[in-house]
Amino acid sequence: MPEYPEMDHYRMLLGASVAGQRIRKVAVEREKSVNLPAGEFVSRLEGRTIWFVERRGKHLIFHLDNGERLLLHLMLGGWMFYGSDEERPDRTVQVQLDLDSGNLYFIGLRLGYLHLLSAKETEGKLAALGPEPFDPRLTLAAFTARLQAKKRSALKTVLVDQSVIAGIGNCYSDEIAWEAKLRPDAKLGALSEESFSRLYDAMHSMLLEARTRGGYMEHPFQAGDESTGGYNDDCKVYDRPGGECYRCGGTIEQHEMSSRKVFFCPDCQKES
Repeated sequence: MPEYPEMDHYRMLLGASVAGQRIRKVAVEREKSVNLPAGEFVSRLEGRTIWFVERRGKHLIFHLDNGERLLLHLMLGGWMFYGSDEERPDRTVQVQLDLDSGNLYFIGLRLGYLHLLSAKETEGKLAALGPEPFDPRLTLAAFTARLQAKKRSALKTVLVDQSVIAGIGNCYSDEIAWEAKLRPDAKLGALSEESFSRLYDAMHSMLLEARTRGGYMEHPFQAGDESTGGYNDDCKVYDRPGGECYRCGGTIEQHEMSSRKVFFCPDCQKES
């Protein structure tokens, strides 16, 4: 599932490609991917202009010229492609926006969605989200306090909790724990002040590295795109069971925690 690095990378690409363009035509191939009857969704969108694209947690928000919003959550398997009909991937498209200078294809929205909402409705949908990882108000003290409030919980469980911090999921919770030299199953109540400091720094460094390198998305955003997915082959532990740890040479293990896969190096990641 795309997380902060992937969605912020998409935000920057969309800002450069679709912001300022008018939506000339809309096609809905899967009505369950939108929140309105297909005909109403199409009629309310056609003719609108996309002013800019914002990210909140794992969501993208397309701001329209009439004050309405398109709220996108790709969920598991969702991705986007921008280009012409000749360039589009040979994949099933759930929603298509034909713009002034290209088309935006929403692909793999079997679990994800694209909802047309008012500004107030959008705020309500996102109200339960915690602060952003790079919010200047999320100081080390504030970060520590938010996590210590869940002191009986495991580190990974809390990092993927969107009400605690928005935007971190399965992949980067493991990557952050590795960078901080902490086990994903470490109980937060047992962590030292120094451990929280390492974790705070690791959150910033790992998310920034992954975002700068285009996240781990496997599909290009448009023809000739060589930036998207640059982090895919360089995950430190995520999805590398049996691989060698880049830091200590140990063997990466895969376990399960609350029905989630978890990856870590038992040799250099300790409880605290």
